[in-house]
Amino acid sequence: MKPAKGVHFSFNCAIEGFLWAVRTQQHMRCHCLVAVGVVLAGLIFRVTALEFILLVFAIVLVLFAELVNTACETLVDLASPDFHPLARRVKDVAAGAVLLVSVGAAIVGYLILSGYVFAPPATSRQAIWAG
Repeated sequence: MKPAKGVHFSFNCAIEGFLWAVRTQQHMRCHCLVAVGVVLAGLIFRVTALEFILLVFAIVLVLFAELVNTACETLVDLASPDFHPLARRVKDVAAGAVLLVSVGAAIVGYLILSGYVFAPPATSRQAIWAG
């Protein structure tokens, strides 16, 4: 039997896995950069609490999908270092999941933020709340 490592060890492993993905995966870095931009836009435009929750949920979903994609690709590379059509299929399906979630998140972001970005100043929600 292996000794129990504890919650602290588990959190450290999870954080290390996330940081490894950010350090080694270009798409993960891109998703994180966009996520920071969306959060800043939400704060700058003072979106409602519900809108902010939806933006954060969409961001988390994209990052989750990218992490699962990275895990699938790494596992496939370990199990099948040579080319195999099924290995390619696994990678393509995992990448397709990231694409699907990313498009959905982009739509959510557009629907929420476009009302603040493209609204005339006199009728924007920010102007209404200000006075």
